[in-house]
Amino acid sequence: MRYVTAIMVLIALMQGCTAQTPEHTSFGLGDFMSSALKELPYDSPPQVIYRIDDHRFVTLERYRDCNHGETYYNDTRAGIRKHLGRGLFENFQGRVINADPAGMNIVLPLAYPDGLICGNGEKGCVVPLWYSTDGGKTFHSKVYMDHSFNAFEDSKDYTVAVTKDSLFISQSISKTTDAVEVDRYPLVPGFVYGTKEKLPEGKRIEFDTKMPAGLRTPSGQDRIICNPSIKPTNPDAPLAPQ
Repeated sequence: MRYVTAIMVLIALMQGCTAQTPEHTSFGLGDFMSSALKELPYDSPPQVIYRIDDHRFVTLERYRDCNHGETYYNDTRAGIRKHLGRGLFENFQGRVINADPAGMNIVLPLAYPDGLICGNGEKGCVVPLWYSTDGGKTFHSKVYMDHSFNAFEDSKDYTVAVTKDSLFISQSISKTTDAVEVDRYPLVPGFVYGTKEKLPEGKRIEFDTKMPAGLRTPSGQDRIICNPSIKPTNPDAPLAPQ
């Protein structure tokens, strides 16, 4: 139920975004992102675009290209397969580090396709991430980026990481120096950000802190990697509701 609720939250977060599709192509970004389209028609083979370790990874499936597909979190050992969204995880351009040695805390940040301009007045839109505290059985959404008009580009400034007890969100705040702003959010099993629940006693959010040194995903991968040479045979298949 919580996972379904989080999906509804994501749909709400995307309101106010406008799809900018080149006139010379038959591909419609608005149709691609439409919730009325239950499944993408592309016949491209699945490829792993982010790997945590030998049994936990994210696949990009039914994609038109590396930025327009469906992503799934997979844990072959635990028998978990979770849909992360369409045109979301594959478009995060920053760094993502899953460094919880127990594997219970997981973070998977999202962005929006290049060309999807968020024009909600002067505020832009908010951009969420998925996080889990139970090894990927359930995921919850949390906003990590506020007031973005171009989440694809803006996500390049972010590093998100999880450790055995925390979620770290680091944002570059200078184009000419290495200055960053880091916030730390405690991760507690059973506690969900964005609800009326309060953090357990002794736990608190820390702003303007530091990212622990030496954090590493077991696989060593800290960026989404997609092979652009793998393409569907039907890239111009109609995006009609099914």
